[in-house]
Amino acid sequence: MRLMPRSYYLDDLFDNFLSSEDSKMKCDIYESEGKYHIEMDIPGFRKDEIKIECNKGNIVITAEKSDEQKDEDKKYLRRERVYGKYQRSFYLGDIVEDEIEASFDNGILHIVVPKLEEKETKKYIEVK
Repeated sequence: MRLMPRSYYLDDLFDNFLSSEDSKMKCDIYESEGKYHIEMDIPGFRKDEIKIECNKGNIVITAEKSDEQKDEDKKYLRRERVYGKYQRSFYLGDIVEDEIEASFDNGILHIVVPKLEEKETKKYIEVK
């Protein structure tokens, strides 16, 4: 039996204590048919609020939402929707940067990154 409602005292004290910035952008990365696939959950964002950068095998995904709708008439009792900038980065190695494709549908970002075809560089040395 609960005598005092949870929302009465110390409601927000531990809400953000155990969460990290990475927990807001959960993802799966897998390899299929010579390509890397990144599927990332970014709910609550529009595709124009998401930026993807690639530099020497590093993929950086940034989602930023600003609090543009400030309304002084509203007195919030609880405000859980967070505004700000979230970022994740991954190193994928040798990739074809010019052929990376991305799509965003229903809060899920899907990035397809073609791998650079590995060339055989093994050389055998004759022992004399």
